[in-house]
Amino acid sequence: MGGSGSRLPRDLLNEYQELTFLSKQEILLAHRRFSELLPKEERDRAFLTRLPRSKMLTLPELRANPFRHRICRVFSTAPEGGEGDGLSFEDFLDMLSVFSDAATPEIKSHYAFRIFDFDDDGTLDKKDLENLVNCLTGDGEESQLSPLEMDQLIQNSAFLFLVFCTRGPAARAFLSQRRRMCVPCFTVAQP
Repeated sequence: MGGSGSRLPRDLLNEYQELTFLSKQEILLAHRRFSELLPKEERDRAFLTRLPRSKMLTLPELRANPFRHRICRVFSTAPEGGEGDGLSFEDFLDMLSVFSDAATPEIKSHYAFRIFDFDDDGTLDKKDLENLVNCLTGDGEESQLSPLEMDQLIQNSAFLFLVFCTRGPAARAFLSQRRRMCVPCFTVAQP
């Protein structure tokens, strides 16, 4: 793991294990990966250093993700656009914890909602869905949908999107209510 300055203290390791869905081995690996992205002179201070977003986006798992910028924004505790923009080691651990197989569906859906809520207003509206589609289709002129295509896609998929974002008892109640209102409904696998 490097010099003694880059080692993860046992008490912190135990605390991180209690607070995340990660095993001790996964936390140690995360610490090593985070430290390797830092300049050599800052590796001994990994706990006090924020990894710039540009460096975080070099990770293969994020580089290929169309929501990479939103993921970094949602998990960063730094003020938007302020000094120290980026992720701390604890932000990084939170992100890995949520995306781990051990995280609960409720935690995963909570963060999925936050990632898709592009304007951070606590609701998923038409503009958020447009941003979501644009992330998936690409930012280039040639890959973006026309306004008519976008409206049709959102009208045809908003209900499905809503159902997938609210899986669980609330979704079943919502689907039950929609059936009584004679609104077309789609079958969703039980969580």
